[in-house]
Amino acid sequence: MAVSSRKRAVWLGACVALGFTVFSLRLVVLQVARADHYRALAVEKHSTQQTIYARRGSVTDVNGVPLAANEPVKTVVVDASLVRRMDVMAELLSRHLQMPLAEVKERLARQTKGADGKMQPSRYIVIKREVPEQIAETLREEVAKLNLRGLLFEQDSVRVYPNGSMLCHVVGFVSRQDTGVKGVEGVERSMDDYLKGHDGVRFTERDRTGKEMPAFRHLERPARDGATVKLTVDMVLQDIVESEMDAAIKQFRPKMATCILMRPGTGEILAIVNRPNYNLNQREGVPDEARKNRAIMDMIEPGSTFKVVTTAAALDAKLVRPDTSIFCENGHFTYGGTTLHDSHSGYGDLTVNDIIVKSSNIGVAKLGLKLGDQLLYEYIRKFGFGERTGVQLPGEIGGIIHPPHSWSKISITHIPMGHEVGATPLQVISALCTIANRGKLMTPQIISSITSATGEGIASYPPVEVRQVIPPEVAEHLVNALKEVVSKKGTAALAHVPGFSVAGKTGTAQKTSPTGGYEHGHYVVSFAGFFPADKPELCGLVLMDDPVPGNTPNYGGYIAAPVFSRIGQRAARYLNLTPNPELLKVAGTLAQNEDGRRR
Repeated sequence: MAVSSRKRAVWLGACVALGFTVFSLRLVVLQVARADHYRALAVEKHSTQQTIYARRGSVTDVNGVPLAANEPVKTVVVDASLVRRMDVMAELLSRHLQMPLAEVKERLARQTKGADGKMQPSRYIVIKREVPEQIAETLREEVAKLNLRGLLFEQDSVRVYPNGSMLCHVVGFVSRQDTGVKGVEGVERSMDDYLKGHDGVRFTERDRTGKEMPAFRHLERPARDGATVKLTVDMVLQDIVESEMDAAIKQFRPKMATCILMRPGTGEILAIVNRPNYNLNQREGVPDEARKNRAIMDMIEPGSTFKVVTTAAALDAKLVRPDTSIFCENGHFTYGGTTLHDSHSGYGDLTVNDIIVKSSNIGVAKLGLKLGDQLLYEYIRKFGFGERTGVQLPGEIGGIIHPPHSWSKISITHIPMGHEVGATPLQVISALCTIANRGKLMTPQIISSITSATGEGIASYPPVEVRQVIPPEVAEHLVNALKEVVSKKGTAALAHVPGFSVAGKTGTAQKTSPTGGYEHGHYVVSFAGFFPADKPELCGLVLMDDPVPGNTPNYGGYIAAPVFSRIGQRAARYLNLTPNPELLKVAGTLAQNEDGRRR
């Protein structure tokens, strides 16, 4: 009986011990669970996900002059769960940030759903972005004096454009969207993937006063700043072109104007000017017309500058030689029921060379008839018309070249002189660069290189040859003719650049009417040229839409050519191009004779 009692006592003791152990284990598990619960609540209350904003890369000219840069600013943020004096905070923010008090209070009252499903004050409220650092610092000092909690300042930047309106259509601008800063126009848009960089992220914990506890930082991914995009544009040349175009616009008051300066051997764009223009830092209320990059978005009839294409085709097809004589009908030529006229004079027999020099509509129309529809069309396409050039800018159009099956009976006489053709100014100058480059068509380049924020090369853009459009010897014939255009014998004597041989072509195209046909007395006048003619360094196009000529004849040779001359003279000095001494003597003699006539 006694043994049995001892066994029962041992058994009961074991049960009690086991029960205590189970209870202890349950208590430990409960404590661990509660610890995890409270840790989660603590993290929920004090842990913050913070975006580390990447700095947007810079845009510079070819010499490193900044065109688009970043100015440091702050983003003002409030953790409403830490704010104890909400009215004081609201008044302070309203006064320093110049925001309506009601708007600030509405933002501070925002709530979010917590882990327990209940609504609670939001821990991340953006009050205002792009706050200048001086204002942010003043606000910070007053917050510290009043011992307010919950106000945070995040580092950010705002895009600025140091040159205002200069090169505005090429540089473009950005806008701040929900997904971040995004390029909207120009290089800011076309190179956005390189410029924007990649934001990082940081999870931080703060104590009850809102002070960050760096020891608890975790899961940080650093930001990768955007790359620097260097353009081919030279801002000294850009300034020369801008100032000369502004002077011409003041004199002739065209509705619109464009000037492009290129290096024909490489396709590099050295300057682009469009008017109207706008200030990149003051974009509010700017009309769409002022934001349009006309060099690549305007479609014009090129007029007589297009005669170079037709003549090149006829020479390359061996239908004529430079000295082949063409009867120009004494200024009146009827074909397909329509009569063509020569603008400057009635010509009899002209050589192919002189058809270019005199800019004979009838002469070039007869070259078109020799070529025929299909062959003329093929050469036009070879010169790059009817398709985008591939320049690294957004919004470029390809122009319009209708296929031969849709031509009218008279198209074969009108297209050779640049009518019934829709072309951009960049296409026109690219075609002339092809002649200057001895028949090689190059892709126009606006981007020189891209470099990472750490200085490593990402991409470079060497010259790209599209194709050999015509043989070098055919191009040489055309260069010789175009040199005579810029002489007393030709239509563009006023395009001369003292000390240099200049080759070029005038254009005077009657404007098309929206209702069909052409507008009497309204013209797009232009001059496209290059120099030194035998080894070209610069090729330029000056174009004005509907100028008011005043006492000046309304022709490209009188309105656009002198602008090219002034640009060329200043550009040659800046680039330190060596003039030809013999041509300088000739220019000096001509100047003296002109001065004598004035006296």
